[in-house]
Amino acid sequence: MVIEQTRVEVNRLRRRCQPEELEFCTTSADVPPLKDFIGQERAVKSMQFGLNMKAPGYNIFVSGPPGTGKTTYIQTVVTQVAAREEVPGDWCLLYNFNNPDMPLAVTLPAGMGQKFQRDMSNLIEELKTGLAKLFEGKDYENRKNTILRGLQQQLEDALNQLKQEANESGFIMKTSEEGIFFIPVQDGKPLSSEQYQALPEETRVSFEQKLKQLQKRTEEIVYDGRMMEKQAEHVVAQMDQELVRETTSPLFKKLEHRYRDFPRIITHLRHLAEDLISKVSAGHQESAAEDESHDFYKNYLVNLLVNNADTFGAPVVVETNPHYYNLFGKLEYRSQMGTVNTDFTMIKPGAVHRANGGYLILQAKDLFADPHSWDALKKALKNRQVTVENIGETQRSVPTISIKPEPIPLNVKVILIGSPRFYHLLQQVDEDFAKLFKVMVDFEVVMPRTSENLRNYVAFVGSVCRREGLPHFDRSGLAEIIEYGSRLAANQNKLSTQFNEVVEIILESAAWAQSAGAQLVSAVHVRQAIKEKIYRCSRVEERIQELILRGKILVDTTGAVVGQVNGLAVLDIGYYAFGKPSRITAKTFMGHEGLVNIETETRMGGSIHAKGVHTLTGYLGSMFAQDKPLCLSARLTFEQLYEGVEGDSASSAELYALLSSLAGVPVKQSLAVTGSVNQNGEIQPIGGVTEKVEGFFGVCQARGLTGNQGVIIPVQNVDNLMLSHEVVAAVEQGLFHIYAISRIEEGIELLTGMPAGERGPDGRYTPGSVLAMVDAKLQQYAEGLQRFHG
Repeated sequence: MVIEQTRVEVNRLRRRCQPEELEFCTTSADVPPLKDFIGQERAVKSMQFGLNMKAPGYNIFVSGPPGTGKTTYIQTVVTQVAAREEVPGDWCLLYNFNNPDMPLAVTLPAGMGQKFQRDMSNLIEELKTGLAKLFEGKDYENRKNTILRGLQQQLEDALNQLKQEANESGFIMKTSEEGIFFIPVQDGKPLSSEQYQALPEETRVSFEQKLKQLQKRTEEIVYDGRMMEKQAEHVVAQMDQELVRETTSPLFKKLEHRYRDFPRIITHLRHLAEDLISKVSAGHQESAAEDESHDFYKNYLVNLLVNNADTFGAPVVVETNPHYYNLFGKLEYRSQMGTVNTDFTMIKPGAVHRANGGYLILQAKDLFADPHSWDALKKALKNRQVTVENIGETQRSVPTISIKPEPIPLNVKVILIGSPRFYHLLQQVDEDFAKLFKVMVDFEVVMPRTSENLRNYVAFVGSVCRREGLPHFDRSGLAEIIEYGSRLAANQNKLSTQFNEVVEIILESAAWAQSAGAQLVSAVHVRQAIKEKIYRCSRVEERIQELILRGKILVDTTGAVVGQVNGLAVLDIGYYAFGKPSRITAKTFMGHEGLVNIETETRMGGSIHAKGVHTLTGYLGSMFAQDKPLCLSARLTFEQLYEGVEGDSASSAELYALLSSLAGVPVKQSLAVTGSVNQNGEIQPIGGVTEKVEGFFGVCQARGLTGNQGVIIPVQNVDNLMLSHEVVAAVEQGLFHIYAISRIEEGIELLTGMPAGERGPDGRYTPGSVLAMVDAKLQQYAEGLQRFHG
């Protein structure tokens, strides 16, 4: 009786998409284009809220598993929102005449930065040309020569006066490269050294006194000459500056008028003019021409750090490689003759600078790959300003001279895309994260299988076909795609939103249809695409099945054995998951050790699996130890398990093996079991039910279906079944069976063919039932131990 009550009907093994559910015949002309993002209402509303909130700290973390389309959606919706916002201004870096190590950061309306850079380049060219002509002209040379001639005349007059004074004092003055010399004269003739020494002493003393006066006068003339040279240089410099001022003033006034609404630009132009006037001279021009590497005009250039001339709306920057320098810019260096140097024109912007005033989209896993990026990003968001600073400047033990531009005010909304694991980890370990990323956009992997979402699914298939130029799907093909969406969602009432995997099947189905020469993609092509995809990924599954068929892995599908049950597990190898049957055995004997799980003892079992085993002790105690102590030693294990086990989905199978061993009742090996059990004997739902059923079916099919084989699952998992057409056909033909149970007693009767038994008012179970046999064996153990210790 329990067999019929628990047998799952064929129409509940896979929810088919009925023709009347689809109002479209094909995805070509019948299907309207997909307008909105489907299946993510919560995420869409959260995203809208995050984008509308302009307060600081309302940055966005987009969470969800891969393949849900979150990255595509984020880029699309952010671009749409940004297009309606204002274009932020440009940012320019200028030479700081007051503090050269801190370049000035100046903002201009979008597009004006480029114009200002061009205007300053034109100004420099005009200055170079105009000043070169100015200092090369005849008028300039005449004025300069006049000043120099005046100086020369004064020197000549002074020397002539000195010569006359020397003659009056009895000396002849002679000049040479070594200086000015005075030779004593007597009777109009210069005296030789011998003649001079032969003079009377009084005469020599007189000559020496006069010579000292002449030498003193010579020093005064030399000093006055030097002072006159300096005065002449000063006069020439003043003349140069006045000429430069007269020549350049109209150029600067024109620019000042053009940028009269920007006070910092006006101030910079005036400082530039003062610097130019103070430095420019004919000498400067010649040195600049001779050595271009020291061109002081470079300080007058404009470093256009951020140019939004071609930006429409707020900028949207997607940085795919968010290491530190890509995010925050860098200061480059030029190597020259064994040394390195830099200047403000070699400062380069980062993604944060380009996204300022708009949106910056980053992948969390890429951001955290650089240990410096996250801390720098937090600092910028907290301080609401960004600067350019090389990492090495903060890590050197000895400070070095470098330049650091003024910080730029930061107004950017950062959108991080990552897994839920990243989000929860950051919430726990980083106190700043919750303050800076107050909006979470959580993408779901499934959506309800409603009529509206069916239409959206069809529209999605149509949009892919149009975008990729594929043949369209007919109604049968669409139905198969929808059923595949429910299979991915592992729920008959849901559809998967992991559209990456859906798109793969769409593309591959269309390819099979094209190779067959079909005009439309139908169900047969979709099934072939799914089958071929499974075949490409199922090498490990086929290898395990081969080992089972060859008897290398012991799994029975016929007969009955005491204390032995076929359990079911799911192996996930990353790109493919499949069901794997395993033999679970139990051995019971007299003792006080209780239940011992061999996997737990050998550290091959996880904590959840250990919890499931301990739960069995609670069930046994409540069922059989109300009038006697639970005296039992038992060993439970997964035979030939070498990779470890986790989860409690096999706890019901372990309990069946344990009860079978205690009762001495054999268990049918034609059935496999999955499902967890609680201390009350209630069967609880598990995951991967479709893969588990198909895994055992594959082994049975390979050995030959007998009509007695099947799988026992929790009743709560019936709506999770989306079995393959092959399994459904076998069940429909009576060659395979699916049973859904809610209590352990139903599973006992299915596995043993015997009644499980009910507890009467006297606390005893129905005579001849499995539970009565278990109770009798435990009573025997208790009495035996009592006699042994008595």
